[in-house]
Amino acid sequence: MNQPVQKIAGNRLRVRACGVLADEEGIILVNHRGLYQHSFWAPPGGGINFGESVTKCLVREFKEETSLDIEIEEFLFSTEFIRFPIHALELFFKVHKIGGVLKSGNDPEFKDVQGYSLDVKKMTWPEIELLKKEELHGSFARVKSGKNILDLRGYLIL
Repeated sequence: MNQPVQKIAGNRLRVRACGVLADEEGIILVNHRGLYQHSFWAPPGGGINFGESVTKCLVREFKEETSLDIEIEEFLFSTEFIRFPIHALELFFKVHKIGGVLKSGNDPEFKDVQGYSLDVKKMTWPEIELLKKEELHGSFARVKSGKNILDLRGYLIL
């Protein structure tokens, strides 16, 4: 993880809201380029601001990163990731699209980090199977196949 990103996201607990927008063909994922030496694909989402509800955060983050308007269907699962200097608690929700056109957005939190960018894509399930484990959010390691991500429930330690 690069130094500027550590400064922004490290040494504190981050509580994040994340959305799973998936169908029989694939899932919307965001590639956070510049966090690591490799690609890192994860469902859209981000940090909850003090005083902001989880649902408002998720709608905002999804719009910022994907340009899509979404509606939340149901809570799926939570994850906790602790690897110094990162500590994140993430709440995952099943969502569906109500408007917008899929295109790469931005992450205001990392806008000044050199080399950081977002790519957004509806990845097919076969494309996901070709990615290396470290290139995918840790929740995908908990399922046999990427398409089973909607079956995850409960609290998962990554």
